[in-house]
Amino acid sequence: MNFTYFKGNENVKARVSSLFESSRLPHAILIEGETGLGKKTLAREIARALVCRSEGEKPCGVCAQCKKAMNGVHPDIYEYCAPGSANSFHIDTVREVINDCYVIPNEADYKIYILANAHCMNASAQNALLKILEEPPYYAVFILTAENRSMMLETILSRVATVSVQGVTPDEGAELIIAANNDISYDEAAGAVLTFGGNVGKAIESLSGGRFEEMLSLADGVCRGLTAGNEYELLKTLSVLSSSRQDTAALLNMLKTVFRDALAGGEPLSGRKESVKLLQKSFTRKKLISLFNAAQDLYVMALKNANQQLLITKICYTLREAVGR
Repeated sequence: MNFTYFKGNENVKARVSSLFESSRLPHAILIEGETGLGKKTLAREIARALVCRSEGEKPCGVCAQCKKAMNGVHPDIYEYCAPGSANSFHIDTVREVINDCYVIPNEADYKIYILANAHCMNASAQNALLKILEEPPYYAVFILTAENRSMMLETILSRVATVSVQGVTPDEGAELIIAANNDISYDEAAGAVLTFGGNVGKAIESLSGGRFEEMLSLADGVCRGLTAGNEYELLKTLSVLSSSRQDTAALLNMLKTVFRDALAGGEPLSGRKESVKLLQKSFTRKKLISLFNAAQDLYVMALKNANQQLLITKICYTLREAVGR
């Protein structure tokens, strides 16, 4: 199976290709992963492959069916996307899908329903969907996306094949970003992808909104606060993150890279030469290792919906503790 737009995730590609090429593709697939990792991109690649008429590898990208799918006008591919807030994928939408599902395909051998942000369904909506997943028409394929499989009912999970998408490498992410906007340099693109843990969607958002430069500036500020032993300066720097868990996680990911650069020596992957030199001058290798481990633990904590105000205080305390301040 061809994957034109979905990058990285070789294990996911191999599994999907194996299912597709052995004609064992299930009637329902759940693609899980955080926003910005390409879940919907993968769903669309699978949908195009299912309607493609090529005798060779699919999707071919040149047959009439592929072109319609790529332009978003294929009559047998339906896409529903909830806004992303809790309970925003309404049961009425699920009922609409079920009713339409019993109408045979217009042109293709399959009718494909991409249900994005399926985790936004409440229990009633998921139970309604379950009925069609248990006994779907032979031509129906449902591709669900969700931030985490734990947000779906166990009965739904028992009826779907689940694949988990991960972040891409800086090189893979930079290739995608530059293809969409050649005004962005490779170093900018790769740096943003690295900062956001391989999440291309978040990297693109940060570059377009100036957030990436802000993260770099904040990382430098944290390093200055740590090396100067200035708790007030550190808290002041971190206070701008008071309302954004995603930005906090991005900053911690950037700090992990800066601390790793200080340990490794050589050309810094983070591009923060001055901060790296300052850290190397101020702290022993043992303390740099403690900083890296602390940033890793804090990053995991930031991803778990921790109270933002408490998290900022925790970051300040933990990083200072790591260097014996």
